[in-house]
Amino acid sequence: MQVHTDRALQLSKSVLTIGALDGVHRGHQALICHARKHANLLGVPLVVYTFDPPPKVYFKNAMQLTQLAEKIVRLKFLGVDHVIVAPFNANYVARGVNVFLNELSNINPLEVYEGCDFKFGKNREGDINTLRERFSVNILDPVRCSKGIIISSSRIRDLIMQDRLLQAEQLLGWTVSSNLT
Repeated sequence: MQVHTDRALQLSKSVLTIGALDGVHRGHQALICHARKHANLLGVPLVVYTFDPPPKVYFKNAMQLTQLAEKIVRLKFLGVDHVIVAPFNANYVARGVNVFLNELSNINPLEVYEGCDFKFGKNREGDINTLRERFSVNILDPVRCSKGIIISSSRIRDLIMQDRLLQAEQLLGWTVSSNLT
Protein backbone atom coordinates (compact mmCIF):
# COMPACT_ATOMS: atom_id res chain seq x y z
CA MET A 1 0.00 0.00 0.00
CA GLN A 2 1.23 3.48 -0.86
CA VAL A 3 0.41 6.61 1.13
CA HIS A 4 0.19 9.98 -0.65
CA THR A 5 -0.48 13.58 0.24
CA ASP A 6 -3.45 15.33 -1.36
CA ARG A 7 -2.98 16.39 -5.00
CA ALA A 8 -0.03 14.01 -5.41
CA LEU A 9 -1.57 10.83 -6.83
CA GLN A 10 -2.40 10.36 -10.49
CA LEU A 11 -3.87 7.13 -11.84
CA SER A 12 -5.35 6.10 -15.17
CA LYS A 13 -8.22 4.27 -13.41
CA SER A 14 -9.30 3.51 -9.86
CA VAL A 15 -12.14 2.75 -7.48
CA LEU A 16 -12.46 5.36 -4.73
CA THR A 17 -13.98 5.88 -1.34
CA ILE A 18 -13.67 9.10 0.66
CA GLY A 19 -14.13 9.76 4.34
CA ALA A 20 -12.75 10.63 7.74
CA LEU A 21 -12.80 6.92 8.63
CA ASP A 22 -12.12 7.70 12.27
CA GLY A 23 -11.97 4.34 14.00
CA VAL A 24 -12.14 2.38 10.73
CA HIS A 25 -15.20 0.80 12.36
CA ARG A 26 -17.36 -2.04 11.02
CA GLY A 27 -19.34 0.39 8.84
CA HIS A 28 -16.15 1.74 7.29
CA GLN A 29 -14.84 -1.81 6.90
CA ALA A 30 -17.97 -2.85 4.99
CA LEU A 31 -17.66 0.16 2.67
CA ILE A 32 -13.98 -0.49 1.98
CA CYS A 33 -14.49 -4.24 1.48
CA HIS A 34 -17.32 -3.55 -0.97
CA ALA A 35 -15.14 -1.08 -2.88
CA ARG A 36 -12.22 -3.57 -2.78
CA LYS A 37 -14.42 -6.24 -4.36
CA HIS A 38 -15.39 -3.91 -7.21
CA ALA A 39 -11.81 -2.73 -7.73
CA ASN A 40 -10.82 -6.40 -8.08
CA LEU A 41 -13.61 -7.01 -10.59
CA LEU A 42 -12.52 -4.00 -12.63
CA GLY A 43 -8.82 -4.78 -12.28
CA VAL A 44 -7.98 -1.33 -10.91
CA PRO A 45 -6.44 -0.05 -7.66
CA LEU A 46 -8.56 0.84 -4.65
CA VAL A 47 -7.96 4.37 -3.36
CA VAL A 48 -9.08 5.69 0.01
CA TYR A 49 -9.09 9.46 0.44
CA THR A 50 -9.03 10.45 4.10
CA PHE A 51 -8.23 13.39 6.36
CA ASP A 52 -5.87 14.09 9.23
CA PRO A 53 -7.20 15.08 11.64
CA PRO A 54 -10.78 13.96 10.99
CA PRO A 55 -13.16 16.92 10.44
CA LYS A 56 -15.04 16.38 13.74
CA VAL A 57 -11.74 16.51 15.60
CA TYR A 58 -10.79 19.72 13.78
CA PHE A 59 -14.14 21.50 14.06
CA LYS A 60 -15.59 20.13 17.31
CA ASN A 61 -12.52 18.97 19.20
CA ALA A 62 -14.04 15.48 19.30
CA MET A 63 -12.07 12.53 20.64
CA GLN A 64 -10.02 11.01 17.84
CA LEU A 65 -10.61 7.26 17.70
CA THR A 66 -7.71 6.37 15.42
CA GLN A 67 -4.38 8.12 15.05
CA LEU A 68 -3.20 8.35 11.43
CA ALA A 69 -0.55 5.62 11.75
CA GLU A 70 -3.10 3.18 13.18
CA LYS A 71 -5.65 4.12 10.52
CA ILE A 72 -3.10 3.40 7.79
CA VAL A 73 -2.31 -0.02 9.29
CA ARG A 74 -6.02 -0.88 9.35
CA LEU A 75 -6.52 0.30 5.76
CA LYS A 76 -3.59 -1.81 4.63
CA PHE A 77 -5.11 -4.81 6.41
CA LEU A 78 -8.35 -4.21 4.44
CA GLY A 79 -6.47 -4.39 1.13
CA VAL A 80 -6.36 -0.72 0.12
CA ASP A 81 -3.80 0.00 -2.62
CA HIS A 82 -3.42 3.77 -2.17
CA VAL A 83 -4.30 6.12 0.68
CA ILE A 84 -4.46 9.85 0.11
CA VAL A 85 -4.12 11.76 3.37
CA ALA A 86 -5.26 15.38 3.18
CA PRO A 87 -4.09 17.66 5.98
CA PHE A 88 -7.37 18.93 7.40
CA ASN A 89 -6.52 22.50 8.33
CA ALA A 90 -7.70 26.06 7.60
CA ASN A 91 -6.25 26.00 4.07
CA TYR A 92 -7.92 22.70 3.24
CA VAL A 93 -11.26 23.75 4.72
CA ALA A 94 -11.27 26.85 2.49
CA ARG A 95 -11.00 24.76 -0.71
CA GLY A 96 -14.01 24.91 -2.96
CA VAL A 97 -16.00 22.00 -4.29
CA ASN A 98 -14.49 22.19 -7.78
CA VAL A 99 -10.93 22.10 -6.46
CA PHE A 100 -11.75 18.82 -4.72
CA LEU A 101 -13.54 17.39 -7.76
CA ASN A 102 -10.60 18.30 -9.99
CA GLU A 103 -8.23 16.54 -7.61
CA LEU A 104 -10.39 13.43 -7.73
CA SER A 105 -10.32 13.58 -11.54
CA ASN A 106 -6.56 12.99 -11.36
CA ILE A 107 -7.16 9.48 -10.05
CA ASN A 108 -9.90 8.75 -12.61
CA PRO A 109 -12.34 6.81 -10.44
CA LEU A 110 -14.48 4.44 -12.48
CA GLU A 111 -16.67 4.10 -9.40
CA VAL A 112 -16.95 5.99 -6.11
CA TYR A 113 -18.42 4.27 -3.03
CA GLU A 114 -19.86 6.44 -0.26
CA GLY A 115 -22.29 6.58 2.59
CA CYS A 116 -25.53 8.51 2.06
CA ASP A 117 -24.56 11.52 4.18
CA PHE A 118 -21.25 12.41 2.50
CA LYS A 119 -20.54 16.16 2.24
CA PHE A 120 -17.41 17.97 1.06
CA GLY A 121 -15.90 21.30 0.09
CA LYS A 122 -16.02 24.71 1.68
CA ASN A 123 -19.05 24.97 3.99
CA ARG A 124 -19.93 21.36 3.04
CA GLU A 125 -21.44 22.65 -0.21
CA GLY A 126 -20.80 19.41 -2.10
CA ASP A 127 -22.75 16.21 -1.60
CA ILE A 128 -23.52 12.91 -3.30
CA ASN A 129 -25.41 14.65 -6.10
CA THR A 130 -22.45 16.95 -6.74
CA LEU A 131 -20.17 13.90 -6.98
CA ARG A 132 -22.62 12.25 -9.38
CA GLU A 133 -22.26 15.16 -11.81
CA ARG A 134 -18.70 13.96 -12.53
CA PHE A 135 -18.42 10.36 -11.36
CA SER A 136 -20.32 7.10 -11.10
CA VAL A 137 -21.31 7.05 -7.41
CA ASN A 138 -22.64 4.08 -5.48
CA ILE A 139 -24.29 4.64 -2.11
CA LEU A 140 -24.06 1.92 0.51
CA ASP A 141 -26.65 1.58 3.21
CA PRO A 142 -25.39 2.23 6.74
CA VAL A 143 -24.22 -0.80 8.68
CA ARG A 144 -26.26 -1.48 11.80
CA CYS A 145 -25.44 -3.34 14.98
CA SER A 146 -27.47 -6.28 16.24
CA LYS A 147 -29.86 -3.82 17.93
CA GLY A 148 -30.56 -2.15 14.57
CA ILE A 149 -28.74 1.09 15.42
CA ILE A 150 -26.39 2.62 12.81
CA ILE A 151 -22.70 2.13 13.57
CA SER A 152 -20.97 5.51 13.59
CA SER A 153 -17.80 7.07 14.96
CA SER A 154 -19.95 9.43 17.06
CA ARG A 155 -21.77 6.51 18.65
CA ILE A 156 -18.47 4.77 19.39
CA ARG A 157 -17.10 7.94 20.99
CA ASP A 158 -20.19 8.11 23.21
CA LEU A 159 -19.75 4.48 24.27
CA ILE A 160 -16.09 5.08 25.14
CA MET A 161 -16.98 8.20 27.13
CA GLN A 162 -19.50 6.05 29.06
CA ASP A 163 -16.71 3.48 29.67
CA ARG A 164 -18.66 0.88 27.69
CA LEU A 165 -15.52 -0.39 25.96
CA LEU A 166 -16.78 -3.87 25.11
CA GLN A 167 -19.73 -2.40 23.18
CA ALA A 168 -17.42 0.12 21.49
CA GLU A 169 -15.07 -2.68 20.45
CA GLN A 170 -17.97 -4.67 19.00
CA LEU A 171 -18.84 -1.72 16.75
CA LEU A 172 -15.22 -1.01 15.89
CA GLY A 173 -14.31 -4.59 15.09
CA TRP A 174 -10.95 -3.80 16.71
CA THR A 175 -9.64 -3.43 20.25
CA VAL A 176 -10.07 0.08 21.68
CA SER A 177 -6.68 1.79 21.69
CA SER A 178 -5.31 2.83 25.06
CA ASN A 179 -4.05 6.13 23.60
CA LEU A 180 -7.26 7.75 22.48
CA THR A 181 -7.00 11.53 22.18
